[in-house]
Amino acid sequence: MNKKNLMNKLSLPIALVALIICVISFFYHQPSSDLVYVDVNKLMDGYERTPIERAKLDEKIKGLESNVDSLIVDWQKEIKVYEKERSSMTEREIALKQELLENRQQQINNYREAVGKQIQEEDQKASQTVINDINDYIEEFGKENDYAIIFGASGGGNILYADDASDLTQEVLEGLNKEFSGIDK
Repeated sequence: MNKKNLMNKLSLPIALVALIICVISFFYHQPSSDLVYVDVNKLMDGYERTPIERAKLDEKIKGLESNVDSLIVDWQKEIKVYEKERSSMTEREIALKQELLENRQQQINNYREAVGKQIQEEDQKASQTVINDINDYIEEFGKENDYAIIFGASGGGNILYADDASDLTQEVLEGLNKEFSGIDK
């Protein structure tokens, strides 16, 4: 009986020690942070495709703005010619020329507006291309590294504080750029 009593008395402390070891082991083997994030602005700025897309956009913008500028220059030349010839024109010719110049100005303004909208659309397309690359990479990165969720911080207040260990920005940026460059290590 002595042995049985001793076993009964020891079984509770042994069970507690085993439980404590299990709990410590569970938390010890968990990742250091279950909540992780990336700084979206840093990814956009550091991603090697961003300046490439920006350069393409800038080239398109130059072409579109050049068209607008040449229309304005032609219109201004017409105004100068009109001002020189105005004294020799009849009232009817003056009225017609003024109406023609005003219509031309309105057409240029409409074209300028359309170009502005087109530039805005092109900018959105370029940005969306980069964003899609980043989102696709982060999705794969999250799956490969067993993250349940990766937050995106953009400086707008959605993540006010996070431990540095939770910041995956640099790791994601390096992998994203390696993938874009086609370099596999």
